[in-house]
Amino acid sequence: MSTPYAKLPAWADYGLIPVINLAVAFVVAGFVVILVGENPFRAAAVLVEGAFGRGQGIAFTLFYATTFIFSGLSVAVAAHCGLFNIGGEGQGYIAGLGIGIVCLAFDSVLPWWLTFPLAIIAAAAMGALWALIPAYLQAKRGSHIVITTIMFNFIAASVMVYALVGFLKPANSMAPQTRTFLDGAQLPKLNWVIELFGAKIRSAPFNISFLLALAMAFLVWVLIWRTKLGYEMRTYGHSPKAARYAGISETRIIIVAMMISGALAGMMALNPTMGDQHNVALEFVSGAGFVGIAVALMGRLHPVGIVLAAILFGMLYQGGAELAFEMPAISRDMIVIIQGLVILFAGALEHMFRPYVQALFASLSPRSVGMEAIKGKGA
Repeated sequence: MSTPYAKLPAWADYGLIPVINLAVAFVVAGFVVILVGENPFRAAAVLVEGAFGRGQGIAFTLFYATTFIFSGLSVAVAAHCGLFNIGGEGQGYIAGLGIGIVCLAFDSVLPWWLTFPLAIIAAAAMGALWALIPAYLQAKRGSHIVITTIMFNFIAASVMVYALVGFLKPANSMAPQTRTFLDGAQLPKLNWVIELFGAKIRSAPFNISFLLALAMAFLVWVLIWRTKLGYEMRTYGHSPKAARYAGISETRIIIVAMMISGALAGMMALNPTMGDQHNVALEFVSGAGFVGIAVALMGRLHPVGIVLAAILFGMLYQGGAELAFEMPAISRDMIVIIQGLVILFAGALEHMFRPYVQALFASLSPRSVGMEAIKGKGA
């Protein structure tokens, strides 16, 4: 008879398993660094130092993490409903269109603190509407959500090219981007918060959209675990048959979950457009929608874990740039390999070590000890 696996405590399920996966990813990455003739321990030190050793690095790390929090929350909301929204890239991209229209229309007449809420609404609405069509096709026509959201990523890219070389491009300009936003559409920086602790920051795009990301993380926690809608989403995600038996509308729950997911993906466009480059240009999302998949999986689909995982990937982005500068043998392509290894072990191989950890907990549990005692008496 096979030994039953123990149910893992929350701290092991949400903490120990991701840490083990992350440690293995970095060990494998260390061997990759050795292959190019560099010291992996020095590389790790440079990576961490570049991300957290100076105020400038911390600000950039949190700037990158802001975008990843939004994209990770987007994936998590859909996943709790049993849906794999792989279209965050396109939803965030098309949301830039709504942000651009709002900013170009109001940046000269409104202050940033009035333009920002309008841009949030526009970003969320555009992202939700872009997710609505794949959701409808899944709910009504049975089209697979993964296929349709991937297709809509490419459609969104084409739409943005059309807009940025057409009606959004200023006159007498060759660059496929909008004009630079005026002060009324530029988000204030949060660098001063880091400088309160004695750090010095020359310039970094860390801005108040980080606070919005944290607020969204809290609201997602409330939605998923403290509301009726969240309970229905989790029920449908665990067992669609049970959800239908309980009277939960399959069409409604799929569409609502995907639209919320799309709205969160759309809001990630606020950080690079209003907080950094102050315009809408081609490729401003830069793969953040796909990184959100790894962030959500590593964070175990929980907002707290997603925030921590987003900071980790922010560290890889910022620390990786420093690493490529300090150790030329480790190119930017090598940094992408390291990021890919983290995604591999945190995502695709997420459950690789779970059976061993469960077996260990089973052997250490009081019930296991009691069963051994009973077997001894029987002998």
